[in-house]
Amino acid sequence: MAAYKKILATIDLGRDGEAVCQRAAELAERYSAKLLLLHVVEYVPMDLGSDLMLPQPMEIEESLVARAKDYLADRVKALDGLDVVSDVEVGATKSEIIRYADENQVDLIVIGRHGRHGIFRLLGSTANAVLHSAHCDVLAVNIED
Repeated sequence: MAAYKKILATIDLGRDGEAVCQRAAELAERYSAKLLLLHVVEYVPMDLGSDLMLPQPMEIEESLVARAKDYLADRVKALDGLDVVSDVEVGATKSEIIRYADENQVDLIVIGRHGRHGIFRLLGSTANAVLHSAHCDVLAVNIED
């Protein structure tokens, strides 16, 4: 088995992202691999159909992107000593992860996986979609609910 050269960590903002980032960093250190941190801001169009005055969707998206960039910058600083880059993409989470991994010739995707039960298992998950669509290895880090 060849060593991993590029490892992609798909980062949620918060506790889940920390666990995924930590596991990916351990692997990057073990394999002397480049670590790519990715957060996807999923655009959800808003049609409130009322006279409420809320920020425009573009302003909300820009705010989410800025917040994600700040969060990832903190993660990069904390991983001093590793070869780390971070990116924030906007789009459908599942397809953006696959696209990004392919474009960056990633060898391993590290993603969080929640133990879903019942109806939630039927609805699918990002981790499941990535696992079945990725052109590289995928490590699903179990996240306790």
